[in-house]
Amino acid sequence: MANTVAELVFIPAPAVGHIMSTVEMAKVLVNRDQRLSITVLLINPSYSFPVLTTYIQSLAKNTIERIRFIELPQDQTPPKSNPKAPITSFYEFINSHCKYVRNIVADMISQTGSSRVVGFVVDILCVGMIDVANEFNVPTYVFIAANSAFLGFNLFIERLFVDQKQDVIEMSNSEGEMVVPCFVNPVPMKVVRTMCQIDEGLDFLVYSFQGLRKAKGIMVNTFLELEPHAIKSFPDTNFPPVYPVGPVLNLDGVGGKADDSDVLSWLDGQPSSSVVVLCFGSMGCFNEVQVKEVARGLERSGHRFVWSLRLPPSLEQSLDDPRVLLPDGFLERTMGTGKVIGWAPQTSLLAHEAVGGFVSHCGWNSMLESVWFGVPTATWPMYAEQQMNAFEMVVELGLAVDLKMDYKIDLLNPDANIGIVTKEEIERGIRQLMEDNEVRAKVKEMSKMSRATVVEGGSSYASVGYLVQEIMSNII
Repeated sequence: MANTVAELVFIPAPAVGHIMSTVEMAKVLVNRDQRLSITVLLINPSYSFPVLTTYIQSLAKNTIERIRFIELPQDQTPPKSNPKAPITSFYEFINSHCKYVRNIVADMISQTGSSRVVGFVVDILCVGMIDVANEFNVPTYVFIAANSAFLGFNLFIERLFVDQKQDVIEMSNSEGEMVVPCFVNPVPMKVVRTMCQIDEGLDFLVYSFQGLRKAKGIMVNTFLELEPHAIKSFPDTNFPPVYPVGPVLNLDGVGGKADDSDVLSWLDGQPSSSVVVLCFGSMGCFNEVQVKEVARGLERSGHRFVWSLRLPPSLEQSLDDPRVLLPDGFLERTMGTGKVIGWAPQTSLLAHEAVGGFVSHCGWNSMLESVWFGVPTATWPMYAEQQMNAFEMVVELGLAVDLKMDYKIDLLNPDANIGIVTKEEIERGIRQLMEDNEVRAKVKEMSKMSRATVVEGGSSYASVGYLVQEIMSNII
């Protein structure tokens, strides 16, 4: 068996951040051991999302050394989406691809040669695929593109609900705080994600953790020096081993529309650490009222800026140029001190020495990028677990300042009134971000640790090594 190629089957969830992190994790593994080869099975989204669809198609056309991509077909009659049960509809959609995965893996196993399927690596949103792996008597590892505190919090909620029979929904919708083992500080209810506050979301959480417990190991995109308390909080029994393997980053970014190709040239002419970047992820967008408040807050702050301005699809389709929504004269008054662009080359911006602050939606990939490049963050979370990411970065770790930690868009009810972040709050948050030298120093120090942990001698390097040994032990 010395010359056997160990084949892993990766199945990411159909979301830009999840696929991007999964592909980078695949690169980490194949670069670590020449005997590893990986097939990534790509699920197209059930909804219209051009950036994601284009990204998936670009991957499917390429092969990275010892990594190949296969775009899974979609059913001619996919499971019907139920707007009253969107979470259930999502995992039914994911599971509708099990038959395609089954067929591909059966073909891989039937082929004679020196390659052997030794494991599945599935996204936490795709745990239904673990049953497919078990049909082939192949172990599964789960990759979580989030942090250890997120994993630990959800484990805690699942135990409260399943083992202690507590009314988690009533608790999550209450005021006050909650003591959770994976956090040093009590967690305010205002940062608990929507999924824990409704029956359907709680059912999905329990379903996911039932799947997690069938896994042979869990990879988390974090590192020991960043989350020592959370990583050490996991139970030793009745839970798979947790491998901190991060930061796993795509430093090239995902190709999008370069609406302002000269932004990097503009940054070249700005003083060091003088520019604040505002970027809210692939789904972070504002209505006209909020756009105007952001503009006024930026102007009041007096700081240089690059603002990635995204609008809701309904507005974006009706406007050739979203900048028409800006206050009268804003672009003229800020000419020379600010840039308003569309799709942002986020990693290139954060890497630039002129950038000194980052106003972010607090997606975990973005938080890891901010740490990697040593740029402090002002937190403006939107949805999913981003409020909890903001709480961890500000309160637990001291690596960010709070702009509006409890801001929340309800993806299940996007028309709900979520309120407006005022120009005064935006001005205050940007000033604190750009002037808090204590937070800046902490981020710079953590940046050094993030780079040291992934090279030989680092904690994540060692964790990946243990994981590879575990995977290769499946060749018998």
